[in-house]
Amino acid sequence: MSRIGKLPVNLPKGVTVTVGADNVVSVKGPLGQLSQKVDPDITVKVEGEEIHVTRPTDQPRHRSMHGLYRALIANMVHGVSTGYETKQELIGVGFKAEVKGQILELSLGYSHDIHILLPAEVKAEAFAEKKGNPILTLKSADKQLLGQVAAKIRSLRKPEPYKGKGIKFVGEQLRRKAGKSANSK
Repeated sequence: MSRIGKLPVNLPKGVTVTVGADNVVSVKGPLGQLSQKVDPDITVKVEGEEIHVTRPTDQPRHRSMHGLYRALIANMVHGVSTGYETKQELIGVGFKAEVKGQILELSLGYSHDIHILLPAEVKAEAFAEKKGNPILTLKSADKQLLGQVAAKIRSLRKPEPYKGKGIKFVGEQLRRKAGKSANSK
């Protein structure tokens, strides 16, 4: 049995789950609604305040999907009840972030500003403290979408290994390299 797949998903108050036609699981809560199509071989049952995910056989294909779909459903339940948040730090002289509605405006040391239209499900906040690096906070109920948007923003200026300039996640440990002066005798 899958260690993850056999665990039931507990439903918090205010969250409802329905399994519709074609094995589509819909989760509705205070922060929104999410849905995920589940493979027809995997069975999803809502029993009281718990969701149980089961598989028909021990084939490798079924075993791999068992834990996957249980984790996806658990992420949806957590997302619509609590939500997800990522924080990114812009390290560099003159690096700025500004949010205007659903448009994120970034100044990252290029000759032009970068404008990104954020999906409707993602909310952004930019905060710049005096003598500190600007911090961009992204919030969403959809964990997968939030990760994709955060990765896209980070890819615009990845942290370089010498001075660490670029966009990094708060708390991320960067591998730093020694400069030219460290190798000279």
